[in-house]
Amino acid sequence: MERRNSQERELREEKLRKKKKDLIRYGKTKQNLSRDDWLRALDVPKRWFWHFYFISVVWNAFLLSLYLNSIFQHQCYPSWLTGILDILTDAPNTDSHVPQLSTLLVQLLLCVHSLRRLLECLFVSVFSDGALHVVQYVFGVCYYVILGLTVLGSDRLGEGTGSLLFQLDWFHVAGSALFIWASLMQHQSTVLLAGLRTGKSGSVETLAHRVPRGGWFELVSCPHYFAELLIYVSLSLVFGGVSLTWWLVVLYVLFNQALAAQLCHDLYVSKYESYPKHRKAFIPFVL
Repeated sequence: MERRNSQERELREEKLRKKKKDLIRYGKTKQNLSRDDWLRALDVPKRWFWHFYFISVVWNAFLLSLYLNSIFQHQCYPSWLTGILDILTDAPNTDSHVPQLSTLLVQLLLCVHSLRRLLECLFVSVFSDGALHVVQYVFGVCYYVILGLTVLGSDRLGEGTGSLLFQLDWFHVAGSALFIWASLMQHQSTVLLAGLRTGKSGSVETLAHRVPRGGWFELVSCPHYFAELLIYVSLSLVFGGVSLTWWLVVLYVLFNQALAAQLCHDLYVSKYESYPKHRKAFIPFVL
């Protein structure tokens, strides 16, 4: 009896481990997992990543338009949005609140980032038949919706003085410069990854995974994940580095992207014997 209970316990623990692995992996890092049929039934195509960025573009552009109307037309937010922000920030809105340049810039840069990633997903990236767990998909949709609300929430908690132009400071310029540099780095990495599957004519020749080379791939296995982290750090810098809420977002992105990068790196190392040993997974020379 005791032996049978032990076996049942081990079986339950093994099923739990499978569920955890299934939730944290996607794409190529998920392909070699031993998965039950019911887990495969919860898959959605990885190419659906573009849904996240489409939602982000539409939603954050909408929030940006509301913020611009509040600045230049002195129109109040819709009551439902005001209610949500009241709950999220526990800081009631006041008519005397001064619009902040940091909020406007972050909203604008977030829209630019989402639009670029949407266009890359649709016209640059070549997705294989990799899968994404439906829970990851739902979380991704909710994440980009909450992200825009986080920006408006940070606006309530900040203190702007004077006109928008008068508020311009060094951290706005530095943060925007880092954003542009990290975005170019991410785009270059995306193009190099797509080039592994396309020919000179640009047509798709294979969906197989190959060792990426060139650019920042010479230093890390996943420079596009590292660039994603830098983009969020740049937005925190645009906030002046004083928004605790946004630093929590950066912390989430750090752990999320680091985990995904390490899983990819481990797959490359195990699959290719000649994989460059000097490459790190995520952050050059560090991780």
